[in-house]
Amino acid sequence: MNKVKCGLIGPGNIGQDLMIKISRNEYIELACVVNIKESEGLQRARDMGIDTSSEGVQYILDNYKGVIDIVFDATSARAHTLCAPNLKKAGMFALDLTPAAVGPYCVPSVNLSETMLSQDNVNLVTCAGQATTPIVSAINEVADVYYAETVSSLSSESAGPGTRANIDEFTETTRSALINVGGADNARAIIILNPAEPPILMSNTIYTRVRKVNIEKIAVICEKKIKEMQVYVPGCRFRMKPTLTDPNNDIVMCVVEVEGAGDYLPVYSGNLDIINAAAIRIAEMKAKKILGVIDGKN
Repeated sequence: MNKVKCGLIGPGNIGQDLMIKISRNEYIELACVVNIKESEGLQRARDMGIDTSSEGVQYILDNYKGVIDIVFDATSARAHTLCAPNLKKAGMFALDLTPAAVGPYCVPSVNLSETMLSQDNVNLVTCAGQATTPIVSAINEVADVYYAETVSSLSSESAGPGTRANIDEFTETTRSALINVGGADNARAIIILNPAEPPILMSNTIYTRVRKVNIEKIAVICEKKIKEMQVYVPGCRFRMKPTLTDPNNDIVMCVVEVEGAGDYLPVYSGNLDIINAAAIRIAEMKAKKILGVIDGKN
């Protein structure tokens, strides 16, 4: 079977992990990796037999128009805002792994649809958004969430310069996804970089206030949602299942833990792994659409 060709902008930690994930995918292949300077990531791509350039996104635009259909951008919010219009003009489907939010938020287990795949640019929200939005969405479906609050604790070791430079965008983008994708009337998102040794796994505490308090229905739909997430993020699981903090109030609390696959990144970097896994899921579905593949067959 032919594969859909992809490009990658930014071969840092996230980018190098994406290289490995793409290399074993049945429907997509990496044709080109670019950066704005020489780096270990570019050398890794060369070692894998992939075309590379330190000339940035312009190299892809100049040499791969009509060849590359999907581009992963793992740089920064500011950088993606600058290059997104050019990728659109070149007819390349952009998967934005930054908090830039040029395109609509996409959380695969919630809103990956034909309409989403028809966009020219989709945003992967944030790692916290990928971990918490599906659960808020599930609870909202049966209980009507009027407020959601999430606290995402990440190992300091897995928070690179991109995450640290975009903390404000991170929290605002996550909050927006909880409302616009998760369905909460209002929301708040908090991130904590934990310096503990040994490094902790990504942990997401989710609080929701609901209008329809039925913990049995909430538990069932959340279990279903976590299984949907595990299709593309096997290390995603409940550390604490949904429960009422008090039988007499309307606060439902749960904790979602994410363990990474350990491809390029260590297993404690579940925060990076979940956003990459979501991006691969979207790219695979886009590739199937391009190839005309239905249920794994032509």
